[in-house]
Amino acid sequence: MVKLTRRRRKLLIQFIEYLISGGAYFWTGYLIFFVCDTYLGFSLWWAKQSANVVGWSVNFALQRYWVFHNPQLKGHLGQVTGRYIVITLIDFVMDYFIVYSLKQIGITPYIGQFISAGFFTVWNYFWYRFWVFPVRLPAPRHPAIRRSRIHR
Repeated sequence: MVKLTRRRRKLLIQFIEYLISGGAYFWTGYLIFFVCDTYLGFSLWWAKQSANVVGWSVNFALQRYWVFHNPQLKGHLGQVTGRYIVITLIDFVMDYFIVYSLKQIGITPYIGQFISAGFFTVWNYFWYRFWVFPVRLPAPRHPAIRRSRIHR
């Protein structure tokens, strides 16, 4: 049996938590998509975007406060949220085109979402871990404090 180092064990637990919270995002979004598509008659675009908005809201809360919980990020909520929004907007576009493209070749959007989720499971883990919720961020700058350079 392979003995896990403390660091590897921590990363494994973090990845399992990431998968659980990703599952919460996926199933919440999948349910919203189903309701919007089947009962409300939304187009694919609006059904996907409605599902994404709800799913990614659930996902942000779980990723920020559970999976990548880091006391050092406390003063960086704006920066972390901004980074999350950037990657989420990129994900919105990519996810839609993945599901749309699969639909064009005959794969139902319900199956397409599983395929898309497989891609985003890997894609987002690395973005979240190393860019959105990194272990360290620079100290926040106070807007009233101006940094001046000494000119020689």
